[in-house]
Amino acid sequence: MLTARIGLVDLTGVVDRRLMAAAAAAFNVQVNRDLPQFWPIKASVTYLADPDLVTPGMWPVRIVHGLASEEGGCHVGAHNQPFAKVINTPGGDEWTLEASHEICEMLVNPFGNALQPSTPLCVDEGMLGDREGAAEYLVEACEPCASAAAAYEIDGVMVSDFISPRYFDRLAVAGVRYSFAGSICAPRQILPGGRLSWIDPNTDELRQVLRPDSAADPILRNLGLPSGCSLRAFVDSGSHLMMRASRPAPNFRARTARRVHRDQLNQAAGFRSRWFV
Repeated sequence: MLTARIGLVDLTGVVDRRLMAAAAAAFNVQVNRDLPQFWPIKASVTYLADPDLVTPGMWPVRIVHGLASEEGGCHVGAHNQPFAKVINTPGGDEWTLEASHEICEMLVNPFGNALQPSTPLCVDEGMLGDREGAAEYLVEACEPCASAAAAYEIDGVMVSDFISPRYFDRLAVAGVRYSFAGSICAPRQILPGGRLSWIDPNTDELRQVLRPDSAADPILRNLGLPSGCSLRAFVDSGSHLMMRASRPAPNFRARTARRVHRDQLNQAAGFRSRWFV
């Protein structure tokens, strides 16, 4: 199995380098310890202090100030190689959740077209349910559990929960893990701030359920016939920034606790470095 190499780059020039390094280290733990428990992944994540050091074969994840509506999420660029752009949150560290999200998506479904069969969904009186028939679901590893409420932490860095392949089962089975951190408890469950998209085999059109927040009913949408790009890029162009804006930010206490944890690790690192002088 070839190793996918991901380069983490800050194009804003304002993200603290220690946070960039800590994030890259946490993402390495996630893609080498956590993700392979469910998905056949072999990868590395490197923090690139110089944006021009994206070497051949590397998939870049760029931290940026903002995005156009069609730019959100993970895409493929020249020569059909994956890349992603992530919006920096001034004064916060929420971008690590989105970067982790995009890295997991990139590794599980690099080219944005992988599909998995299961039972189609319906929305009846504000409730999600199954309907008869079959559908092919777009494999988006983090979209059903994308909010900060479903995230977990690695060494003071917030990372995204992600689904397991059993997420697409037709029926729930006791004891099965449908996501790594356990935020998803049943097949095709969609948490507030999440989405799920599938192709209707009868029409070849993409359909989608969005859950903008916990107070709103799920929204069933018909996205039409995809064309001109990957399925993931087609879906992202119509919902990525909208869903991102609807997700509540982590609370102040959680943000402060992460910063204190990272500060303690940085202080310990300074003391430990003296052992090797």
